[in-house]
This record gives sequence, C-alpha cells and structure tokens, in this order.
Amino acid sequence: MRNFKRILLPLSTLGLAILACVRLQPDDTLVVTATVAAQTAQPAQTQIPAVIPPLEGTLINPTPNPPRDIGVSPGGGEYVVRAGDSLSGIAFQAGVSLDALLAVNDIANPDNLEIGQVIRLPDTPTTFGSDFKIVPDSRLVRAPGSSTFDVFAFVERQPGYIRTATDIVNESVLTAAQIVQRVSLEYSVDARLLLALLEFRAQWLTNPNPADDVKTYPMGAPASPFGFDRNGLYRQLTWAADQLNAGYYGWKGRGLTTLEFEDGARLQFAPGLNAGTVAVQYMLARYNTLGVWQAQVAATGLYRTYVSYFGDPFREAVEPLVPPELAQPQLAFPFPSGQTWYFTGGPHGGWGSGSAWAAIDFAPPDDLTTVSSGCYVSANFATAVAPGVIARTDEGTVVLDLDGDGDESTGWTILYLHMAGQDRIGVGTNVGVGDRIGRPSCEGGFSTGTHMHIARRYNGEWIPAYCETCAEPRPAFNLSGWTVVGYTNQEYQGYMVRGNEQRFAEQGRTSPENNVSW
Repeated sequence: MRNFKRILLPLSTLGLAILACVRLQPDDTLVVTATVAAQTAQPAQTQIPAVIPPLEGTLINPTPNPPRDIGVSPGGGEYVVRAGDSLSGIAFQAGVSLDALLAVNDIANPDNLEIGQVIRLPDTPTTFGSDFKIVPDSRLVRAPGSSTFDVFAFVERQPGYIRTATDIVNESVLTAAQIVQRVSLEYSVDARLLLALLEFRAQWLTNPNPADDVKTYPMGAPASPFGFDRNGLYRQLTWAADQLNAGYYGWKGRGLTTLEFEDGARLQFAPGLNAGTVAVQYMLARYNTLGVWQAQVAATGLYRTYVSYFGDPFREAVEPLVPPELAQPQLAFPFPSGQTWYFTGGPHGGWGSGSAWAAIDFAPPDDLTTVSSGCYVSANFATAVAPGVIARTDEGTVVLDLDGDGDESTGWTILYLHMAGQDRIGVGTNVGVGDRIGRPSCEGGFSTGTHMHIARRYNGEWIPAYCETCAEPRPAFNLSGWTVVGYTNQEYQGYMVRGNEQRFAEQGRTSPENNVSW
C-alpha cells in the first residue's frame, strides 16, 4: 500500500505543490496548515424554545425504518491504524470524542500515528437514544420540493430579529435571509430546518431583541478551540449545516453509530431511525448534555417548532431520496480531450467535511514558472462532463443540472468549485460535453492553491465518490472510463482505475502517477 500522508502540506514550491480545499473535520480538527489570529471565546447558551401555539391537524406517525446491522458490540474493541488515518477520523467513526479515545489509550503524540498501531476503542454504550423521528431525509437534504420554499418571503413575515439581522460574508453585508439561502444551497440542507433551528435555539423568528450572546452565537456553537471564532450568523449556520451533514452522511456511509455528550454520557442511535433524524440528533448533541438533548429530540422539542411553522415534514416526504438502483449517467473528464491534467485530491467533502465525501480535485496543466502565487486564474478551462443546463453560478461555484429543469434539488447535478469570475459560464446556458465552464482558481469556498473541485449530487443528496462502507448502494464516480477508489476514513486519499491502469491522488505535477487525460 502506498504511504499516503493525512496532513496537507503548505505551498512551499510552486512547481511541486498543488493544494486542495481547506476544510474542517466534524470535530473541527484543522488539517491544513494555516495562520489564524486567536479569538476570545464568547459564552454560548443552550436556549429553551419560547411558548409555541398548540399543533393543529393530524400528524403522520412515520413507520420505523428497517433496523440496520451496524456491526457494533458492547465490547468496544480495537482499531488497527492504516496509512492516511487520523485520530480524529477514528474517533468520529467510533462515535466518541478525541478526549474519550485518548483516555483509554497511552498515546504520547496524538498527531503522530504509525501504520499497524493498535488503538483501543471505548466500550460501545448499551443504552439507546430516542426513537422519535424528527424529519424525513428529504427535509434534511435540500431535496425535491425545497426550491419552492421562498426564504425571503418567509423571513419578511417574521416579527423577530431575523428580519433586521445582517452579517459580513467575504467583505459583503448580507441579510439573514440571504445567509440562510446561501448556506442551504452550499451545504444542500433544507432552509426550513435551518430556520426552525434558529427559532428553537435562539428565538430569532419571534424575539426582535435577543440577548447579545444569542445574536452572536444563535446556534450555540462557541468559539473553536483552535483559535478562530464562530461568531455571526453565517459561521453559526455553516457550523450547524456541517454538523447536520456529518450526522446524515456519517450514519449512511461512515459507520457512525453512537453519540457522546458534554457530560460524558454516550448512547447508541435507536434502531429504526432514518438518516435525517440521526442528523438532527447528532447536531443537537454537540455542546449539549444528555438531559437537555432528550427534551430537544422529543415530540415537544425541535419537531414541535418545525411543525408550528412548516407543517408536518413527513406529509410530502420523498422516499427513497436516492433509489437503490441508481446508476450514474455517462460522464467525461471535466477538462478538454487531449489535455493532461493532474489528479490531486481523492474523495473528500462535497462542501465541508461533514458532507458525503463526494468530491475529487484536479489541477490544470499551467506553466507555474509564469505565476507568482499558488492562487492564480488558470489559462485552461474546466468543461462540462455531460449535457445539461447551468442551474447556478456564484463566487467560484458552477452547478450543472443534467436533467435540464434548472432545479438543482432534483435529479443529477454536478458541482464545480473554484471557477474564476472571469469567463465563468452564465446561469441558464445549455451545454454539451466538453463545453467551457470556467477557469480554475482559488475563488469560492476555501483554497490555498489553484485547482478544480468537482462533486455529484442526486435529488440534492451528496453522492460519495467512493463508499465501501455505505449502508445503501451508491454508484461509483466514473469519468471517461476511469473509476474513483478511496480509502475508508482517509479524506483526500485514493486513486483512479481503468482496467490495469491506476492514477494516484498526489499534490504535485512531477510524477506521472497522477496524470490523467482522455
């Protein structure tokens, strides 16, 4: 096995290094070297929801999902470290905090693991959490029907702080409605759930003048222990959306089975839950105690707030959101035929590490001796992988809709990230295979080096580029006959295979092992 490294390297030599997207693990472990000014943590409080009118109408009592064989036992067990593993990734899969993992292991340096090292796992809890279903998958994901909800009209009708709240995002002042819409689109999480959480956690929909700490930290996520803040609506909502995705896709594809709370209590997820409910339970468990969490995930908790504003979430649920027989349409490489590009990033988060590892990265064949920085606008174009229509473009983002209806919450969509504003294709443009999309750069998301990030979604759900541990089958990511293969719990690592040929994800241009073309 190739000895892949888990930590991305800083750009020290332009001719050798092509860096991938900066992102955070579900436990906020920063894995890309960066200098960030230290911020002072502000208090964050778990808010108790205001009195809500009684529910009206008949609510659906959803049937339990078939119990899953999640492969856990009360014995805890051991984990043998493989190339590319990180302690945070092992902890996430085991459903424990880093502190809990360190407490049962004698590890001198948690940042330095060795291949073959045996990590003892804490005993699996024997107590199950709530079996009450909160939302269907299609109201966690920005799925069919989500696009008909008007965030701006809804916010305008509310008497609370959300009507006047603003935040600065990338040096632009955005309204709360703009931020909710943006986070919903970026993370592919339904806006109604984000709004319900804003009311449930901070009463932003009803209270015109919440306390200062509630204005600053409405989701209750405090400043990060790594020295950067989470202040403001955009950072708070992106944190919440990433946690929701971490629970949703962790349950579906990364072996997540347990929860851990601030007070050290641990639970297994109840049998018969759906991924959408697991996602909400996981997010609400963060920075929370077991007792408070139990009230929040009950019928009188967040669910009641949601139903009061948006009705029964199960009434128009789309099930299954991703059909088990789903096949990927034929896709070409996202660059011109005859060019050689570089496969620089294996499976990683579609948007944030919490999402399914739906994305892979390519770097363009530019002459780096002509540029003075790792971030530049490429002379080469990314291209359409299939026929379709451009559904959205915004700050480095281009979304190609393959079913042609212009609604990125239905059918197959392809996300391109880091496309420069100049020469970026316009919304509504019909394209064929090989048509120009835009030039790779560092624009959009977070990037420390020019490259192209590309990911798949179906009905709004991120489709992992590779997933040997998925509870439900997912089609392999295939581009021009090359199939992506990843490694369990090893973000950014992997290779592409076509017949007897292999190309490995590496950050550089000097080795033929990551050269790809068609």
